Amino acid sequence: MHSIERHLLGWILGALTLGALALIGVSYFVTLEEMDEIFDENLKQVALGVAGHHSFDEASPPQRRDQLPELPRVYEEEGDFDFVTLTWTPAGRLTFCSEPGVTLPFSRTSGLENIVTGGQRWHVYSIVLDAGVVQVAQRASARRMLAGESASKLSLPLFVLIVLIGVLLTVALRRGLKPFDRAADDIAERSAVSLEPIAVAGMPREIHPVIRSINGLMQRLADAFGVQRRFVADAAHELRSPITALRLQLQLLERAGDEAARQRALGDLKAGIDRSQRLVEQLLNLSRVEPDAPERVLQRVDLGELARDVVGRCSVVADDRGIDLGADAREPVAVMADRQQLEVLLDNLIGNAIKYADPGGTVDVRACRIDGRPALQVIDDGPGIPESERERVFDRFHRGEDSHRDSRQWGSGLGLAIVKAIAQRHDASVALHTAPAGRGLEVRVIFPA
Repeated sequence: MHSIERHLLGWILGALTLGALALIGVSYFVTLEEMDEIFDENLKQVALGVAGHHSFDEASPPQRRDQLPELPRVYEEEGDFDFVTLTWTPAGRLTFCSEPGVTLPFSRTSGLENIVTGGQRWHVYSIVLDAGVVQVAQRASARRMLAGESASKLSLPLFVLIVLIGVLLTVALRRGLKPFDRAADDIAERSAVSLEPIAVAGMPREIHPVIRSINGLMQRLADAFGVQRRFVADAAHELRSPITALRLQLQLLERAGDEAARQRALGDLKAGIDRSQRLVEQLLNLSRVEPDAPERVLQRVDLGELARDVVGRCSVVADDRGIDLGADAREPVAVMADRQQLEVLLDNLIGNAIKYADPGGTVDVRACRIDGRPALQVIDDGPGIPESERERVFDRFHRGEDSHRDSRQWGSGLGLAIVKAIAQRHDASVALHTAPAGRGLEVRVIFPA
């Protein structure tokens, strides 16, 4: 399993290791460069010393190595640096070489040169005199070896430092991650009936966003569970009445003494079944627009076309009651919305308008713009809703006084609750107004611009 502690340690120690390797490499090249400067100057000093004490007489016997000027004490202390001295006549004849096995080319130019001979690279300093030429050479590999030894001396301290830092980081990370363990313990104590927020007091600032996000999630879960519990309780309560009514209607049908009574009981039973089916459908529609419902699928919806389609489906019911139902969409009005949910919204509004309108009345559905924003309007000439009740009608299972007095207007009390929930999911507003004629109800659903 992925571990934050190991991940951080791996990256930090990896960065430290790369930094240590880079430091060793830089140390090697800087040391080599400094050695080049120092040793080049020493080559010059040795060459001058040899030139001042060496005889260039071709007739003189060759000098031995132990007869050369002594090298500075630092070279004796640090070891053999493979210095080689050579002397030449002006004509280019070698008169002396401190290391017979070394062959270097004759040079007529004073100064420092880098020469490759015999597969080896040499640093050579030449002094051209009237009496002859003096050359002092040193192998480049000797300088690289010294620079490598100097850089390698850093390896052990750096390795120890990395190990020490790793131990300290491990301790620090474990102590620093302990608040996560406390937060995990707090979360583990939560349940569906206990979703209190986690206290951020005493927690490091770095995990405050995580705790706030978890608290927000638990608040949404608490709201969803609360809605679900209320929904189940309300549904159970509301389904009890129609089921009881169906049972009574069935008993009346069984006890009917003649055909006329049987037909009346059968009609009441069918109406009760229709009401129960409508209630179940409304409950399902409401469950689809709850806060924990799946995300809506947005598409471009023409409100005028939507109004004509829903009006067409509802026209049969309107004709049965003698209601003049029509759609007015004079201009294209489009929104990004879930078309299926908008159909449910408009179906509920039109159904309520037809239910409460007087026989021979009118119901108009309009797709328009109000203050530049797309809108749907459903206007009827029925009794309307008193202003004192307009806020309450959006509550679940709320029915107005007229519905209790008139059994023909019995409904589930969920229509406007569903309308409001769908509007909220589309960031739209729902408002109730008195119809322009002064009687009836106008419902406005206004969408974002």
